Amino acid sequence: MNNHELIDKLEKTHSLDETEYFQLLSNQLQSVEVEYLRQRARIVTDQYFGRNVRIRGLIEITNVCRNDCYYCGLRHSNQSLKRYTLSKDQILDCCRYGYEIGFRTFVLQGGENPSLSVEKVEEIVKLIHCEFPDSAITLSLGEWSDEAFEKFKKAGATRYLLRQESITPDHYGKLHPDFMSLENRIRCLKTLKRLGYQTGTGIMVGSPFQSVEDIVRDLIFMEKLQPEMIGIGPFLPHKDTPFGNYHPGELEMTLKLISILRLMFPHANIPATTALATLHPQGRILGLKAGANVVMPNLTIEDYRNQYSLYNNKVAFGVESAEGLELLKQELGTADLYVTTEKGDFSNV
Repeated sequence: MNNHELIDKLEKTHSLDETEYFQLLSNQLQSVEVEYLRQRARIVTDQYFGRNVRIRGLIEITNVCRNDCYYCGLRHSNQSLKRYTLSKDQILDCCRYGYEIGFRTFVLQGGENPSLSVEKVEEIVKLIHCEFPDSAITLSLGEWSDEAFEKFKKAGATRYLLRQESITPDHYGKLHPDFMSLENRIRCLKTLKRLGYQTGTGIMVGSPFQSVEDIVRDLIFMEKLQPEMIGIGPFLPHKDTPFGNYHPGELEMTLKLISILRLMFPHANIPATTALATLHPQGRILGLKAGANVVMPNLTIEDYRNQYSLYNNKVAFGVESAEGLELLKQELGTADLYVTTEKGDFSNV
């Protein structure tokens, strides 16, 4: 089967076998085939979302983390990072500002901070839900017990982002310290699905030691999981990590994967990530043209944004910021795309 036929098959069936995924991800695709993949993905995006781009207000609530992931600037061993944790009032103020300018989804992201107990997160979620009952609350706070996930759900959280990073045990082990386990990550994702969360997962493209075979396994895993959200962006190094001298992930492979994932999951919310915008000046627009339908402007208090240092030169101001929403609208307008404030529940997309 040639590449055009494979793309058509993926669009029709939303599934390929491992050999077929490998064929699309390898360097065998000609530029005209890559463009065909992109076009089909954008056509599918238009069918389900129109030319609308959903906005999510990102609030980076803490850069403290117990973990020591080798790629992440927030890793516990990074002694050069000034740490912070937003108070409940600060988080609510971020939500109030975001709500005032049109956000109806708040994404609370942070490291696995030991001081953020189950009860504290539960209280924060309840406060946001009570004050903004018409808004969706997404959490991206790492791994928790099944009981904790259940409490967050009852408090008002409906979405959870937890990227698998790599479903290949050997590769996962090269990205994380021994005390972290792939089995626990998978347990968390399955629990989130079982509890009825809109569940998000994903990978870094071009992370150290990653092979095309690893990415294929990730696609097969996501096919089985059926996530409602997929966070995919290029690996970007941070100078104060063991991978500080590694090359960033490739733009073209990232865009190709966004298109493949759109054909696999027509309904899914797929963001054009901050990492993509950091990698390339037009990364956001290119990601949207490839099949993404979400952007996540930063609502974090400005004084703390540079301290949420996941990777080098992370963009958090201008078009990437909540206060730059009008600039974002102008940028999207050049590509005939438009900001929408709808929550976009998976059940009614």
